[in-house]
Amino acid sequence: MAQNLTRNEQNKLLTLAREAIIWYVREGTIPNRDAPEPNLQGHQGCFVSIKMNGALRGCIGSFISDKPLYKLVQEMAISAATRDPRFYPMKPADLTDFALEISVLSPLDKISSPDEIKVGTHGIYIEKNSCRGVLLPQVAVEHGWDRDTFLSQTCLKAGLRPDDWKEGADLYIFSAQIVA
Repeated sequence: MAQNLTRNEQNKLLTLAREAIIWYVREGTIPNRDAPEPNLQGHQGCFVSIKMNGALRGCIGSFISDKPLYKLVQEMAISAATRDPRFYPMKPADLTDFALEISVLSPLDKISSPDEIKVGTHGIYIEKNSCRGVLLPQVAVEHGWDRDTFLSQTCLKAGLRPDDWKEGADLYIFSAQIVA
């Protein structure tokens, strides 16, 4: 299970992510901010999602980190704003109205059966051949997907056929604390 951050720690991460995006888009550098809170010093993965007018605008993350969570959040926020290949890099005009969602991740857990996946609790990471794809736990809930649809959509995200999860794929699950 992902770590339970307090509301103050969640607010700190959201502030750090927002400041990092604004500073980077305007100045081209990463702000030097610190977070002394012990729970924000841990080395764990996260994804940062940016939404504008309710629609996804960028989402980038990492399952592992050699840096503290608060630094990874800033780095992933900047990447989501400027390096998600599905979207153009954010410009100063885009900074007036955007929402952030940070998913603080548990470690990946390899599973032997898709039956172990609990929709609404787990995200899915799939690997097959050289293809990899991930969908966060909240994605299945937002779209009203059942387990098989969730698996198929993760395959599509990985560039695989929808039923490629049924044979020869490595499946991993993870949970996330959603910070918004």
